[in-house]
This record gives sequence, C-alpha cells and structure tokens, in this order.
Amino acid sequence: MLKDEVRTISYRNSIYQNQHLFKDKIVLDVGCGTGILCMFAAKAGAKRVIGVDMSNIIDQAKVIVKANGFNEDKILLVKGKMEEVVLPVDKVDIIISEWMGYALLYESMLNTVLYARDRYLTKGGLIFPDKATMYLATIEDGEYKDQKINFWDNVYGFDMSHIKSLALREPLVDTVNANAVNSTPCGFRSIDLYTVTVADLTFSVPFKMIATRDDYVHAFICYFDCLFTACHKPVKLPTGPQDTYTHWKQTVFYLTDVLAVKAGESISGTFSLAPNSSNSRDLDITISYKFNGQLTNLEATHKYKMC
Repeated sequence: MLKDEVRTISYRNSIYQNQHLFKDKIVLDVGCGTGILCMFAAKAGAKRVIGVDMSNIIDQAKVIVKANGFNEDKILLVKGKMEEVVLPVDKVDIIISEWMGYALLYESMLNTVLYARDRYLTKGGLIFPDKATMYLATIEDGEYKDQKINFWDNVYGFDMSHIKSLALREPLVDTVNANAVNSTPCGFRSIDLYTVTVADLTFSVPFKMIATRDDYVHAFICYFDCLFTACHKPVKLPTGPQDTYTHWKQTVFYLTDVLAVKAGESISGTFSLAPNSSNSRDLDITISYKFNGQLTNLEATHKYKMC
C-alpha cells in the first residue's frame, strides 16, 4: 500500500499542508501498519503520536521509526486491539487512520475508528479523513463477463452452470477502464466520521443513474471518495475508474441479465448493505433495480456476498 501514491500522498498532503493543526497535538493512528502516518504527523509538529496495530507489522514499525530518529516520547507504538489496549493518555486531539476497505466498507476498520473516536477523541478533536462517499455506476463489460461468468455454461462439453450462479454472487475487485463506464455516477451513501454510528453501517438506500450513451449494461460498479475537510484546503482521495489507480480499484457486481440502454434512460433501484451474520467483516449486499427502456424492461434483485 505504500506504493499506492494516491493514497499515501493524500495523507501526506493533508498533514504536511496543515501543520498548524498538528503542532503540539497528541495524535492517535488507528491501525498504524508500518508507521508512515505516525511519522508524517510527528514531522508536522505533533507533540506525541501513538500508533496502535494488532498485527506483527508493528514490530517492524518500531524499528522503522527508531531508524528515522523518533524516540518513544515522540512516537509510541502499541501492539494490540484498539478496543483492548490502554493508552497512556485520556484523550487525543487528532485521529488519523487508513481504515477504508474495498467498496469502502469490506474488511474496513471503520468500527475500530469509531470506538477510538468515542473513547479517546477530545471534544472538538479532528479525524483524518472525516468524510466518505460511495458511488455506483454501470459498465459495459461483455467480454470479461463471458470469461468469468458465462464460461461455466459449457466447460469442455459439460454443464457447470451451478458454479455460474455462485460466481455471480461474488463481486469482483478489479481495475475498470473509464471508457467502459456508460452512466452518470450516483453518490448513494455519504459517511461523516464525526457523527456516524456502527448501526448506520447497515443501510438500504435508493440510487438512480442515467445512461450516457447507447450501450449494453453488464454490471454495476462501486467506488468511493474520501475527504480531509479539516484542512485549510480540503484534500480528496478518489478511487473511481476515471481517477489514478489505487489499490482499492473498483468493485464490480455482475448482473444475470444484460440491459440494452439508450442515452438518457435511467436505471433506479435500492442498494442494501449489512455485515454478514457469521463474520461481521464480510458484507451481504443486495441490489434491486428497475429499468424501463425503449429496448429492455426489467425488474430484478441480485444478492452478493463479499468474503
């Protein structure tokens, strides 16, 4: 992820370009990994930075921060779950975290960030980033769908279409060519990290997209933007197909049917998301849509599982 320049530079810019916000502040990095965000904050003038991570990478991070001249009085790294560790401070002024997952919420650390916010963030404290918006759009992707999905209809002369139904339920995380997008994007869910609750992360919301050309629709795609609005000049971290590549790529939801759309026609429906009952880091997603076009009339519901 360090090689993901969009991701890393967005965080660096939000911190370095706003050193007045970090000067003499206590900063908490939730899920600190290699400690890169901790070092950004320390270099920006933070009084003390505390990084928390439960994975073994934090052992390497301790070596890294020491090699870069930061002692434990400046950067303290704590190994363990955020919900279980005891920090040496009652409150922090700023929380930084790279918590986002695929489609924003798959395997994300947002629940942990919200715990840290409620337990440690001082009144009026800041969160980096503090806003996120999820987007939905449609794409033409017939060739790849044939390779991934329709392949199972005839496998060396045998009917394996049972696997096809399973493959359709599993979203694909991949880089989508911007030229494949054939609708307007719909920002269907916005999250404010200062106010959102865990309960808000289960939702069912409407969407509507307008076809931008005569084409076929084979799939929906989901991506997100994150914003650092506390900055003097807000910093945006985008992950759409029209933007520079990030390791989050885009998430593709293939449809059973193919929609023949004309420019200006609309596809509307409902996007529902909930943590899986067996594993809360997995997601159950349902997309219901209605399309009444000149060439196609269809109502359908597709259920997906990100696991």
